[in-house]
Amino acid sequence: MEARIERLRELPADRMAPLITESEQGGVRFVRRLAEEWASGRNRFDRPGEALFGALTGGHLVGVCGLNVDPYAAEPRVGRVRHLYVLTAHRRLGVGHQLVVTVVAAAHGPFAMLRLSTGNPEAARLYEALGFRRHPGDAHCTHVMELAAAR
Repeated sequence: MEARIERLRELPADRMAPLITESEQGGVRFVRRLAEEWASGRNRFDRPGEALFGALTGGHLVGVCGLNVDPYAAEPRVGRVRHLYVLTAHRRLGVGHQLVVTVVAAAHGPFAMLRLSTGNPEAARLYEALGFRRHPGDAHCTHVMELAAAR
């Protein structure tokens, strides 16, 4: 079953609970941080060009991925892919691919470049398959994608 990707304008705790539980069981904390920052208003993915997307299957949230202005870049036309997480049962089914493709499509126009940071080799392979290139030597960025010539 293919996931339906939609922009999330609300992030109810009950929809995020399975992702938080599973991610923390795997030693990943960023999914909880995403939910906490949303709840506090610190990051609602609502500045110009930003968005948070969810993957839904059978009405259940099975994955998330966001797009922010990169807080580590001095240039406002640099976006950052954030918080990609897909429930284990939905991995290797194209859900992560769909989410990242949606984020990249949303970034065209508002951003000239996308950056991200991952320590997960499987995620790195996904990003590289979608056109991101490794960016060694930057503490805040492991991969980049040029979207357009800088203005």
